[in-house]
Amino acid sequence: MSIYNTDLNKMVIQHTLKTLGICSKAIENLLLGTAAAQARLAPPLKKPNGIGAYGIDKETHCSIWDDYLAFDSDLASTIRGLASQHEFLKNPHIELATNLAYATAIAWMIYKRNDVILPHPDNIEGLAQCWAECFVKNSDTKKAKLTFIDAYLESTNNSSPNIAA
Repeated sequence: MSIYNTDLNKMVIQHTLKTLGICSKAIENLLLGTAAAQARLAPPLKKPNGIGAYGIDKETHCSIWDDYLAFDSDLASTIRGLASQHEFLKNPHIELATNLAYATAIAWMIYKRNDVILPHPDNIEGLAQCWAECFVKNSDTKKAKLTFIDAYLESTNNSSPNIAA
């Protein structure tokens, strides 16, 4: 699916990160892999109420705003600026499905709130570990990491993962 490859990265992820004042290939790859992996998840790993490309549930979305962004008004304002003017006030969770830039920013906030330590951008296993820790807690980490790796490789048309020793 083309939305999970260069189009998503160049038109959404890079643009969103630039808006947030970030330039990081590791974050780009992590978010690209997150979207690809979330699309592939099946129960019991998949959150039943996940919304949009990143599968973020309402509770996590609220927690990002209430427990994280509430304490950084500049960052909150920047992210709020990515949301639509009127719809966000009526139904903020719909932004996760209809606004990829906003959803991308919230997905990055999930990682940032968890103080993720980014691996080298090409360390797919390291990226998978970050995703497993932040997006699929309390599950089979090995299975989750394999889901990420497979989805990432498929979405980037890459057949040789860089697995850390």
